[in-house]
Amino acid sequence: MQHVSKDQVIKIMAQYGNDPQQIIAILLDIQEASGNNCVERQWAELASEVLKIPLSKIYDVLTFYAMFSEEPRGEYVIEICRSTPCFFNRMVSRDNENDNESVQTKHSGTEQVAQWFEDAAGIKIGETAADGKVSLFFTNCVGACDIGPVAKIGDNIYGNLTEEKVKTLVKCCNEGNKQELNSLCQN
Repeated sequence: MQHVSKDQVIKIMAQYGNDPQQIIAILLDIQEASGNNCVERQWAELASEVLKIPLSKIYDVLTFYAMFSEEPRGEYVIEICRSTPCFFNRMVSRDNENDNESVQTKHSGTEQVAQWFEDAAGIKIGETAADGKVSLFFTNCVGACDIGPVAKIGDNIYGNLTEEKVKTLVKCCNEGNKQELNSLCQN
């Protein structure tokens, strides 16, 4: 796992012209380069110094936006949507035999999906796997209610989740199989 250096952080800020108005983009790039999906205190302090922004303002950004973390996370951060549509989503199958419509419902909302991810990854929500590959978190709406329940991995959305699809997603993350992971994306 790579770790960002002081020179790399300075270079990231320079790419944005050391413009304090670009703080979100700068911090996202620092986090991505970190190798542990977080903005460590030393880099927040350096950004404060170079961009001439009070450290408290840097932490306002880091703590306000859910996409940032101050603590190390896995290479693949899996965020399970817990918005109302995903929470209450049900997989519905209809049987139209003899013009009698029967409806069968199977619970597949957030609670079940979270359990599938926990079982597949071997960790609980809020934890990171010992090998540093996967972290599990809840998130708020990702704007994909029509394909819920959904999970987000990086910038990609994965919807219409089933237990098998969840197992495949976690396996792809554990193996670093980005090609198959991308093929399952609903973006």
